[in-house]
Formats: sequence, C-alpha cells, structure tokens
Amino acid sequence: MNPRPWQRRPSALARQALALYTALIVYASWYPFYGWRSLGIGPFAYLDDPLSSYLTAFDIVTNVLGYMPFGALLVLALYPRWRGGFAVLLALSLGGLLSGVMEAGQTWLPTRVASNLDLAANALGALLGAVLAAPAASALLDRGWLRRLRFLWFEREATALLGFALLWPFAAIFPTPFLFGTGDWPRVLWLRVDPVMQDALFRWLPESWQPMTWPLTLQAMLPDAGWEALVTGLNLFAAGTLASLAMRARAPRVRLLLGLIVLTLLVKMGVSCLQSRVGLVFDWMTPGARWGVAWGAVVLALTLRLRATWRAAFAALALSVALVLVNLLPLNPYFDVVLADWRQGRYIHFNGLTRWLAWIWPYAALAWLAFAVERTWLKRWRGRG
Repeated sequence: MNPRPWQRRPSALARQALALYTALIVYASWYPFYGWRSLGIGPFAYLDDPLSSYLTAFDIVTNVLGYMPFGALLVLALYPRWRGGFAVLLALSLGGLLSGVMEAGQTWLPTRVASNLDLAANALGALLGAVLAAPAASALLDRGWLRRLRFLWFEREATALLGFALLWPFAAIFPTPFLFGTGDWPRVLWLRVDPVMQDALFRWLPESWQPMTWPLTLQAMLPDAGWEALVTGLNLFAAGTLASLAMRARAPRVRLLLGLIVLTLLVKMGVSCLQSRVGLVFDWMTPGARWGVAWGAVVLALTLRLRATWRAAFAALALSVALVLVNLLPLNPYFDVVLADWRQGRYIHFNGLTRWLAWIWPYAALAWLAFAVERTWLKRWRGRG
C-alpha cells in the first residue's frame, strides 16, 4: 500500500491547463471563425505544396514556441499512466495531429494560409516541450518541492480556483479606461444598438429614471482620478480575495498575493511594450491607478483574517460595484488615444483572445463567488436544522 496516497495520481491542474491551452491554439489558428469558403482543393493539399517564400525565421520560431507548452502540458497530463519515451511519442503524435487539423481548417479561411512548414514547426515544438517536461514530471507531480508547496499552501480541492485566479493577470492585459476595469461588454453592446432603438427602450422608463443622465451625475461625484482609484482598488481586491480562497491559513498569503499583483503589473507592462510606442507604455499607471493599487492591496491584506465566507461575500460585492462603475462612468477622451496606439493588427489573434478574456473573466468570477457563498450558507443552514 502506498503510504502517500496523493502520489502517483494524475494532475487535475495539468489536465485543465492542457484543455485551456488546446482551446487557445484552436482560437489562434481559426480566428476570426467566419468567411469559410471552398477553393476546390482538398483540406490536406497543403502537405505537397512547395515551401513558402513569405515565411521568416520569426514565424518559424513563433510556431515552435507556440506548441512547446502543449507538448509539456500533455506529458504532465498523461502522467502517471504514460511516462517517459512513450509520453514523448504521444505528445509528438498528438501535437502533429492537432497542428495538421488546424492547418487543414485554414484551407477554407480567406485570412489564413495552410502551410506544411508550420505543421513541421508545430510538431517540433510539441516534441521539444515534451522532451523538456518528461524528465521533470515525477519531480513536479510526485515528490518535487512544487508539489509539496501545492498541498502545504493550497487547499486540495482548489485546483480549478487556482487556474481561474491565474487567468486574472492575462484578463488585465487589454487596454481599458480604468486599470483592471474589465467587464465592459454591456457598454460595448449598448453602443452598438441603433439610437432609435435606444430611444424606444428609454420610453418605457419614468422620466426621473432616464439612464442618459446617470453617467454625468455619477461622474460629478468624484474627480476622474478618484473614480479610477476606486475601480482599480475594487477589482484588485476582488481578484486577490478570489485567489486567497484557495490558500490554507498556514500559507504566506500576503506574499503570495503580493506576487500575484506584481506578476499582473509585469505582464501588463511587458505586453504594453510589445503593443504600444515607448512613450505610452506606462500611461496606464496613472496617479489614480497607483492609489487604487495601494489601497486595494492594503484592504486585501487586512481582510485576510476574515472567514472565507465573508471574504467571498465582500469580493462579490466589490466586483459588482466595479462592474456597475465600469459600464456607467463616461469614457475619458484620452483613452481613445491609448486604444488607437494599441496595435490591433499585431498579434491579432492574441488581441482578440485577451479582449474576450477581459470581457468574460469578471462575470465568471462573480458567478463563482456567488455560488461559493450560497453553498457555504446552505451547508450552515442545514447543519443548524
């Protein structure tokens, strides 16, 4: 009998990360998912095509690097059922199969070009990732320090929550009017509605409730820097609290959450360097944003002593208020300059993915927090009954 039953078990986190990364590959390969048309050739005709003269070394390296995480995650997800050379062979085969299907689908997309060189580079990337991960799989998942810290600092059933919290730095990448002010898709949808339809909808409301006056009334209550500090701090507090719910009491929660905040700011800075001119790289870190990061981090640290149920409730409240403010407050005209400088045409699939993530993440987090609070209170109510 194994004295340590947690050893030699498949990693749920690795499998979830593999599923997420596979979805990311599909998104990046087939975006924008419309305009499909037939050219009268078979989906695998690209395998016999001559090498394209338009591909550069950058394209090849990008394709190799893009599939290396897939190969590594696949080896970790297969462990311990399949290990060593067999897992590497499976990663090479499945990576090549996935890439082959993605390239075949691009045959019918007008904005994409199926390439046998891309297929070879992607398969090589999956192989390299698997070769690097295979020797370390046991140390990472069985007896390594990462595994020990995972169970020492985090709850055993918190795998999904950990992965969800780690998505927050990437949800904050795309430019928003307020730092961390994600979830503005209701505003975007409303602005796309025909003005005649908007007026028709407003007629159903009493005159004193006309929403057209709400943004200006709300804006007059605080200066722009004050609203930015409030939105930034509320979102930071909500995201940090969500991550803290996965941590044990013995974990260095303050340091871990500080590391999450620093990681988020570094990711934001790094992507801004790639996407914007040098002069606008740090424009998102305004005085209001700095105050928001400061007060949000302080309140987050102070509330760590509260019970998990109350922390989840406060995080849900903070996120709800932040979403209302993000969708009601008028846009700063300067934001149009920042968004125009963001190079939408560069890494177009990456940009589209980060924008969708920024739209969806806060609502998914709010739903999870509401479910967690409801489940806990129902358990207490049944216990008392």
